[in-house]
Amino acid sequence: MQIIAYTDGSSRGNPGRGGYGVVLLVPEKKYKKEFSQGYRMTTNNRMELMGTIVAMEKLKVLRADITIFTDSKYICDAVNKRWVFGWEKKNFAGKKNEDLWRRFLKVYRQHSVKLVWVKGHAGNVWNELADKLATEAADSDKLKIDSVFENEQKRDKGGSLFKQDK
Repeated sequence: MQIIAYTDGSSRGNPGRGGYGVVLLVPEKKYKKEFSQGYRMTTNNRMELMGTIVAMEKLKVLRADITIFTDSKYICDAVNKRWVFGWEKKNFAGKKNEDLWRRFLKVYRQHSVKLVWVKGHAGNVWNELADKLATEAADSDKLKIDSVFENEQKRDKGGSLFKQDK
C-alpha cells in the first residue's frame, strides 16, 4: 500500500511564530488526514522538519512505503544527497536542529521513505493545502513551545526571550 504525504513548514519571522502542515493520503483507500501545529518561537527549517517527522510518526504500520513531497530543499538535499548521514557520523557537530534530525532519522529508519522536492506555491493542490495548514497553525492562538529552540536561543543570547520567563 502506497502512502503519500505533503508537508510544509512556515514561520512568521525567522525566528518567529511558526507551524507545520501535513496531508497524508492513501489513494487506494481514498483516505486523507490532515495534521498541523503552531509554535510560539521557531524557524522555517524546524517547521519543515517537524512536518516531515510528523508525517512518518503518524503511520501506524512499520516499514510503510511512503513518498513525502516537500518544498524544502533543506530536507530533500540533506537526505537525498546523504548529508544527514555524514552529520550523524560526526555527531551533528556544528549543525543546527540536531534534536529534530535525530528524531527524523529514528522514524525514517522505520519506513521505506522517498523524499521528493516539489516547487512551493506553484498550484499543486496538496502542497497548497499543507502550506495553508502550516500558516494557519502559525497564526493560531494554540501555540506550543519549541523548548529546545527557545533554550538554545536563551543560551546564545545570555538571557530570556520573553518577559514572563524572567
